[in-house]
Amino acid sequence: MYSNFEAISNKLMIYIHKILPALLSAYTLFAFFIVVGLIKRKNIIIWIALLVFLVCSTPVVSSYLFSKLENTGSRKTPADMQSADAIVVLSGMTHSVNTKKGIISEWNDPDRFFGGIELIKANKAPILIFTRGKVPWKTGPAECDLLKEKAIEMGVDSNRIVITGEVSTTEDEAREVNKILSSKGKKIILVTSAFHIPRAIINFNGKGFDVQPYPVDFKVSEYKLTPMDFIPNSGALGGTEKSIREMIGRTYYWFKELL
Repeated sequence: MYSNFEAISNKLMIYIHKILPALLSAYTLFAFFIVVGLIKRKNIIIWIALLVFLVCSTPVVSSYLFSKLENTGSRKTPADMQSADAIVVLSGMTHSVNTKKGIISEWNDPDRFFGGIELIKANKAPILIFTRGKVPWKTGPAECDLLKEKAIEMGVDSNRIVITGEVSTTEDEAREVNKILSSKGKKIILVTSAFHIPRAIINFNGKGFDVQPYPVDFKVSEYKLTPMDFIPNSGALGGTEKSIREMIGRTYYWFKELL
């Protein structure tokens, strides 16, 4: 009875954890000020909201915000890293698609996976850890099953691959990795997206890990500014939205560590 209640509570917290940042999203704030403008019959509020919305939809703003989030230095190579007790690859690289033979996983951004592979092949640690990422609304096989299969296909010894227990957040990942490494040494190379590195470090430092960050999956490319960067589009708005959510996540975990 208690275990069922605990499982339901955990699922509820996952939904809350994912939904709360949406209350401060660009979409929500835009809608809020539009409603306020309509209620108060203040056209100036509506026009300001529209202007801010358009500005947030420009590639130049989206790229600027991500460049601040990714301010973790240039892309590293295995030669830049010291040996560690484990290479930890955080989840979030696949999505599920339906086929005639059932649901399978496809890649979104496989850079984290390939970062882990290049590190283990360079013998930077004895084991490679994949986290068992799982959220209630996702169906199909666990991402880590695909990652392990592909790693073995690429020549990694199956005995060097370790899978954590089920996780839904970065905090969960730090907790589950801690269970595996608590008696094996806690010096790790942490592989995740560049924009996610600072938040991940907060969580893993909180568990006593000695973290070497290995940022991959950079969202901001080296390019020359053109007039196209000032034209609003939905992709740029999505990037702005994602960067705002990451800022909220960092702030939350930063305050949590202080308490």
